[in-house]
This record gives sequence, structure tokens and C-alpha cells, in this order.
Amino acid sequence: MSEKTAQMLEIKDEVMALGGTLADERRANGVLPVIGEGSHDAKIMFVGEAPGKNEAKTGRPFCGASGKFLDEMLASINLDRKDVYITNIVKDRPTDNRDPFPDEINLYAPFLDRQIEIIKPKVIATLGRISMAYIMKKFGLESDIRVISKIHGQKFETKTDSGDTVYIVPLYHPAVALYNGSNRPVLLNDFKIIKEMI
Repeated sequence: MSEKTAQMLEIKDEVMALGGTLADERRANGVLPVIGEGSHDAKIMFVGEAPGKNEAKTGRPFCGASGKFLDEMLASINLDRKDVYITNIVKDRPTDNRDPFPDEINLYAPFLDRQIEIIKPKVIATLGRISMAYIMKKFGLESDIRVISKIHGQKFETKTDSGDTVYIVPLYHPAVALYNGSNRPVLLNDFKIIKEMI
């Protein structure tokens, strides 16, 4: 087992043992936390906000209709799920798919921070406004934050704590295309910037 895999399993064990409202609901409902999926050496990391119902049932990120469209977008730039790493800030499903509360983000974010440190991606693509805000603040890009409709598909260069260059690319959440089919071309077009970076 590689050191990275061992570190990721440690995170999984800690999330499984976590207390708090969402973790308690997870245990009461007999569902799973969603830690993440993909290559631990990925150059591209996708970060959503929190798992939905299908994800909590399977323990896999983006496995429902949004996930199918994410797979389609990955295929459009000749990537497969196994080539990237996909995760969320919050690892347990918020009740009724509501947005995670700030205290929930604060509870789970350190796990995401460790995942980023382990994987060391060159590109972090955020999926939706909540992950966009968290990641941009984390990497010192707070002054660049705008509404997602203004900055989706743009890249922001910044540095990690260890001094490595990382690019942050805010993207709409794939569900946006499910709610309004006219957004599909927008999301597919935004993915082209990721292709240019790899």
C-alpha cells in the first residue's frame, strides 16, 4: 500500500468515527460517508459541496444524474474518472440535500485540506458556488471572488502552503445543466480550459 493510500484510509477512518449531526444522521439512516474517488496522483481535483442521496447510498461522489454529466464533460476532454480525483467539502449528506451550514463546512473542511495536501493537484476545479468560495478563500483568492456566473470557466493562479503553483478553476455544478439544458454547452465549454492546462 502506498503512503498516499494509507493517508487517505486514515481520513476515511476518521470520517467514519466522526460525531456531529450529519454523521449521526448517516448512522441512523444506514448510509455512507462520501470520502472521494479517483487517482491519488491526480493532476486535477474536482471539489463539490456535499453528497446527495445517491452518493450517500453508494459512498461514491457524483454517481447520480449529475455524475453522468460530469463523466460526459470529462470524456469531452479525453479524461476518465480514474485519471482525476473527485470529492466534496462535506463528506456526509445534509438533510434533504440542503446547502451545508457553515459549521458543517468547518467540521469537514480539514479532511478536504488534507486530501489536497496528499494528492497535490495542479488544478482544483470547484463544482458550484459553495466549493468555489471555500477553495478560493483557502488559497488567498478572496478578493477575486465574484458570483459564479461572472467567473466560471476562468483560471486563478495561486500557491500552496509548500510553494507549489496550483490553478483554481470555478465551474458550475453539473446539476445546473440538469435543471436547465441550455447550460450544457456552457459547462462543456468551461471544461476546455482544463484541457488546455493538461
